[in-house]
Amino acid sequence: MQLSVIILNYNVRYFLELCIISVQNALVEINSEIIVIDNNSHDDSCEMMITRFPNVKLIQNNDNLGFSKGNNIAVDKAKGEYICVLNPDTVVAEDTFIKILAFAQRQKKLGIIGCKLIDGAGNFLPESKRGVPTPWVAFTKISGLYKFFPKSKLFDQYYAGHLDENETGKVDILVGAFMFMKRDLYREVGGFDEDCFMYSDDIDLSYVVSQKGNYNYYFHQTTVIHFKGESTVKDRIYMKRFAESMNFFYNKHIKSKGLGSIYFTVFMKIGIVFFFLTRKLQHKIQEVLVPNAYYLYSTSEILLNKLCVLLQKKVTLHNLKNQKELISCLNRNDNKVEMILDNESISFKDYISFLELAKNKGFTFKIKPKNANFLIGSNNSNERGEVIKIEEKNTFNVNYN
Repeated sequence: MQLSVIILNYNVRYFLELCIISVQNALVEINSEIIVIDNNSHDDSCEMMITRFPNVKLIQNNDNLGFSKGNNIAVDKAKGEYICVLNPDTVVAEDTFIKILAFAQRQKKLGIIGCKLIDGAGNFLPESKRGVPTPWVAFTKISGLYKFFPKSKLFDQYYAGHLDENETGKVDILVGAFMFMKRDLYREVGGFDEDCFMYSDDIDLSYVVSQKGNYNYYFHQTTVIHFKGESTVKDRIYMKRFAESMNFFYNKHIKSKGLGSIYFTVFMKIGIVFFFLTRKLQHKIQEVLVPNAYYLYSTSEILLNKLCVLLQKKVTLHNLKNQKELISCLNRNDNKVEMILDNESISFKDYISFLELAKNKGFTFKIKPKNANFLIGSNNSNERGEVIKIEEKNTFNVNYN
């Protein structure tokens, strides 16, 4: 078997459904398997999996065992020569794994491959490629200095600023939302360290793999959507977890190299002060967007009629294949317009390309997965995703891992 796709789920039932649909489409021509491991979700994730995807291998844990242990359990059951650790709140293109496999097979001393990640509004996620978080690098990240000196080798090492987002190349650290590697290598290094704090498990694995003489790569020729979302009101929780993760990495990998702990402590404390000062200056209460109108990209007038009744707003039917019409829509100055893409008639690859083309145009986006009864999307990487049931007038926020 060529590939095992590992998806760890915890209470993101609708994102998981969308993810599985996209992954299945991307594995049609590959000898592969999908393994979903559920960390004791209290939504109906497992029931949905059993009903809708009976042929997908499902492992149900009785407790929330965390990211590291959960993935390690799943990889232990995997049969593929390669594995891909994938977040459940992601969408892959139909040719994502074909391209990644072809690239992997050309590399010598292959470590981990990551890819270009965008949020639900089409914006590039800088954590797609990162550098080793030494005390200084962690400080530039936590203080926000990297934002003022993009592409600087001194200040933008955390997000590997030396490498453009549209350039494939070697990097030190990759993000756990998408990590592609040989299964034997994963086992050789012991997988994810189960003692890791949140936010450091992927950093640790990337670093350990590279220290074995392997090369990690950021691969830009395929794009994956990552519907991530962290509420800005949880700044203190985020900072606590970030500091813990950096401290874990420092104690495990950096301290033994002779860098004094006093420098790490000072850098982290100064960085945290900078972080909160910056957040205080930049913090704005974000407007909750309520669209005034909707563009539906579909060939289904039945869906159009359902959405008109459900949304109680103007819904205009468009054809995504008509590039002139698409460009015309994107160049309009309409305010508060949401674009809805119907996966029955639009591929995931086109959906991803559409988001990248339409980013920063002032639109928001939803997708209706194939054979599903809901719309789903996220306005940016700092907001929770939104699910709208089509049969019911019911909109609600969803929780992330």
